Amino acid sequence: MRLSAMRYKDYVWPHNPRVYSIEYERSMGAWKVPFGRYQLQDLGPGHRVMRGEGEFVGEGAYEEFKRLATVFYSEGPGLLVHPVWQTANAYFVELSLRMEPRPDYVRYTFAFWEGYDGHSTGIEVTTPAGGEDGGGGTAAGNAAAGKTHTVRQGETLWGIAQNYGLELTELIRLNPQIKNPNLIVVGEKVRVA
Repeated sequence: MRLSAMRYKDYVWPHNPRVYSIEYERSMGAWKVPFGRYQLQDLGPGHRVMRGEGEFVGEGAYEEFKRLATVFYSEGPGLLVHPVWQTANAYFVELSLRMEPRPDYVRYTFAFWEGYDGHSTGIEVTTPAGGEDGGGGTAAGNAAAGKTHTVRQGETLWGIAQNYGLELTELIRLNPQIKNPNLIVVGEKVRVA
């Protein structure tokens, strides 16, 4: 099974990082009560931390790392699309070299913190202004309206968005029927306009 490429904002990894981990955290309060007992209070889930380790290999490896570093320096959260994890609105919080970089080999680690709004599929269901489009007015009906693309073997939503000059977030917004942007099926219709 071939996984789609990992993406963050406008950066696409040339090949997926080698190691991934994800940390889930729940905040708890512990309150001491008389006679050596205690009471726990669930304060809710904390942020998810997504960490990884990868390598850039071959001619231009250090240049590729510098492109990734440029994305790190851009401010604010962005859409993190990972081939296995759920799509998340995330902040790029760590980027480290794990060795002295060479022009043809760079080993690095990274970390993303999920935004406060929690994980999502990256899909926001919207209805047209006025609630009706004359063609049924449902989100499923709207997916069939306008220009569509039929998914072919090996395609990803990101690739389709690039081919039609769209941002990935716009393509996802146009297709609320797609519940997982990392999983599209051959023959599926994707609205592109």
